[in-house]
Amino acid sequence: MNFKFIYLTVCIIFYSANCFSQNNWVLKLDKEGIKVYTKNLENSPFKAVKTVCIIDASLSRLTAVLLDINRSTDWVYATKKCNLLKQTTPAELIYYSEVEVPWPVSNRDFIIKLKVSQDEKTKAVTIVGENQPAYLPEINNIVRIVQCASKWVIIPLGKGQVKVEYVLQVDPGGSIPSWLINMFATKGPYESFKDLRKQVNKSFYNQPSLAFVKD
Repeated sequence: MNFKFIYLTVCIIFYSANCFSQNNWVLKLDKEGIKVYTKNLENSPFKAVKTVCIIDASLSRLTAVLLDINRSTDWVYATKKCNLLKQTTPAELIYYSEVEVPWPVSNRDFIIKLKVSQDEKTKAVTIVGENQPAYLPEINNIVRIVQCASKWVIIPLGKGQVKVEYVLQVDPGGSIPSWLINMFATKGPYESFKDLRKQVNKSFYNQPSLAFVKD
């Protein structure tokens, strides 16, 4: 029995439960309608981050952007590479991403399984990211992130608008200076969401075809 794997799984579940709860969030940035919150987590030196904003888009259009993995470098902050590895089902996929980090810190990479679901009554779309660190062999000189949990919740507001809440908890591994942690905790989410608003208006997404998402 692989006790190390079991321990890691329990840790990730524990982090996820604490990360996605609604209590103890502290507002760190409120700019251009984008709000970034952080909160402390037990047994982790790294804070969870929550970003909230309103975007002019339909549910299906925004979901199509989030699932368009190969164009994620257009808007996700500090992303050097982002490649679709496997489309498991129309509503589930696995992707690889490399995060570019300022020298002398080594770049990080991670492998995530995304699962999309929609509430039949509220129509809210939820996209859960599950870390898959062992899906591919590690790459020399890049630190593989082994603890990561994320969740998107997209709530329809009517009149062509949605409210977006994104929560992320990640342990980047290795030695990370505090200034870099702070940069990715506030600047990263703000820059990403600012560019997401631009990305969603691109012509690629004019006619999204997602059978599993109803506007």
